[in-house]
Parts: sequence; structure tokens; C-alpha cells
Amino acid sequence: MLRVESWPAYTGGLPLDDLHFESFDLAETEDFLTEAYTAMRIGGRGQPTRTQVDRRWLGPVSLDSLAFSFDMDFTVLPLNKVPVGQVHSGHIETRFGQVRDVLAPGDVALITPPDTAYSGQVSKAVYHATMLDPDQLDRVASPGDTGAHVKLTGHRPVSRAAGNQLGAFIGYLRERVRMNPEISSSQLVTSTAAMHLAAVVLATFPTNAQLEPTAADRGGPKAALLRRAIAYIDESAQTDISIVDIAKQVNMTPRGVQYMFRRELDCTPMEYVRRVRLEHAHRELVSSNPDTTSVSQIATRWGFAHRGRFARHYRQAYGKSPQQTLHG
Repeated sequence: MLRVESWPAYTGGLPLDDLHFESFDLAETEDFLTEAYTAMRIGGRGQPTRTQVDRRWLGPVSLDSLAFSFDMDFTVLPLNKVPVGQVHSGHIETRFGQVRDVLAPGDVALITPPDTAYSGQVSKAVYHATMLDPDQLDRVASPGDTGAHVKLTGHRPVSRAAGNQLGAFIGYLRERVRMNPEISSSQLVTSTAAMHLAAVVLATFPTNAQLEPTAADRGGPKAALLRRAIAYIDESAQTDISIVDIAKQVNMTPRGVQYMFRRELDCTPMEYVRRVRLEHAHRELVSSNPDTTSVSQIATRWGFAHRGRFARHYRQAYGKSPQQTLHG
């Protein structure tokens, strides 16, 4: 009987601990993988049986790097995570439900659905596994069926371009955001990054999410609802808000809110959130002392992880660089 281990819960407070593991012992490796992921059984062929695993946290998202020098068979209980795999060398054979697939170098794919046990073989593979909670998908979209949860309905990208875009975004999170301590320690930055990742995942894989507005979403006057949505955003700009949070405030569906903002303001709700945060950052730049405050600190405080994009958005809005504003 496999014992079930639970992932540490991310509560939005202190960051979870990073992990590093390296071993040539299969029993030790199985114990670690069970502790770090979920209950599983493994077996190995070939020598040496070296396993290396590194985990870095970016808010609620785990960024794992795994390397196996041997062929490892595995049987795994459900992860209860959305696991996106990127294979760099070797192969991963995965089996769940009616699916039988082999992930090769360059592939970006869902390793397994969150609620499904799976098995297979890792063949001398080096790969990344980027994992987020399934409820992150519910924060950025709504399902077609009332009362259901947003789910991925396929494990391969809808197109090569979509897979490449997801791979590039994950690379940005790993190499630019996570590696900068000032940025990765900001709860607003990490929560925003997790929402963006969830949105890109939904755009990459087949899903039950209702991504296009319906006739009900398009119909009826929306001026009062738009004012309420804007007021909520203005009051909550420095908090971890999503399109689903905005929709709940005005008793609309996320896709209805999306359509309303597009029609009335020619932007998405989250683009409007960015505008409001940019305005707050501008006010801080105007009022701050450049001897004690940096552009980077202010940008991070308002959820901007990419300095170049922050500067570009700022210049478009205010006609000069944030550095010029800070230094008067």
C-alpha cells in the first residue's frame, strides 16, 4: 500500500524552503520522491543510479530540475498539482488513463492530470517540472459548466507555437524572476507571476474553460458594473487580485468582465490593474528620495518583475523614464 504524502501548503506568507537532493541509492531516492511529490514506487536499471533534484519556489509555484543517470520505472499516485514538463535530454514515457506517450527533448507537455495516478519510465532524462495548484486555473478563468472547476482536457499543447510560448515564459520565471532575490521575495510579484503562468497554461493546452464571451456576457448595460469593478481595482491594487476576484465583486463571469473591459476601456481587466499599479508607482517615484529609494524597489513593490517592461510601460504613460522622474 502506498502512503500518501501531502505537499506543503503555500499561504502567501514566508516562502517555502528550497530543496536539493542527490543520491545513488534507490531506496533513499524513493523515500525522497515520495516526501517531495506523492506516494510512489520506483525501480532502476543501469549503473550508476544517480538522482539529482533541485526545487526552487516562486510563491505558490515550484520550479524543479531533475536528472536521472539511469532508466527508472515509476508508479505514482495523483500529484494534485498541474505539472508541466520540459525535457532537455533523454526520454520520459508516461501512462495515465488511455494515454500512452513519450516525451522527447524539446517537448513541453502536461506530465499527468492533477487527479490521476500514472506510471512510466524516465530514461536517462534531464528535465524541468514546473508545478502549480489546480485552483490557480480557477483564478484566471471559469469553466463552461456552472459549478465545475477549470481543468485541462489534454496533455499536449494545442500548437507548437503555444508550447514554445509556455516554455519561454517558464524560462523567464526560472532565469529572470526566481534568480533575483529582490523580485522573488515580493508576494505581489510572485502571485502575479503565478496567475500569468496559469493563464499561459490555459492558452497552451486543451481546456474546459470558457474563453470566449457568450451572448449573455455581451448583453445589457454595464456602466454601473464597470464603475464597481474599477472602484474595487483602485482600492485593491496593492493586493493579490485576479480576474475572478474582480468578477465576484460585480456578480459577473470572468469572461463577462473581460468583454466589458474590452468594449468600454479597450483593455483587459488585468491590463487595467497594471495601469493602476503603474500610477501608484509613478506617485512614489515623484515623492521619493533617490538617495534612499531605487526604481527597482518601487517597481517590485507594485508587482513589476521585469524592469525593462516596467520602464517601457512607464515611458508610454508618462513620456520619460522612471529614473528621470525619481531624480526630478
